[in-house]
Amino acid sequence: MAIRLQSTRLQTNIGEANGRLEQWAINPWRRFSLLIIFLLTGFFGGTAITSIAGVLGQMDPVASLVIVGLCELSVRLRRNWVKKGVLPLAIQLIDCFRLGILYGLFMEAFKLI
Repeated sequence: MAIRLQSTRLQTNIGEANGRLEQWAINPWRRFSLLIIFLLTGFFGGTAITSIAGVLGQMDPVASLVIVGLCELSVRLRRNWVKKGVLPLAIQLIDCFRLGILYGLFMEAFKLI
């Protein structure tokens, strides 16, 4: 027999967070600013990961390969999420974060040339 967990206010708020964010981002400028924030956060994350791996001097190419592999995996999973050309905000945010990480990796790679 399965025991049903108690529905708390915290669980309710977390469950409704995506809907609230979608409602808040109906305004195009808010949506654009949120996407830019995720893009820049991804760029910062990409440069930080490569910088840390470079300073430690351990498995720098392997770390980049793992990151690119995870980005490609997110692209493959995204195909299942997208329905009829409509992109929910969460998928757009994941895409912007992924593009920022890849752009950060490429910028660090061009610094080495």
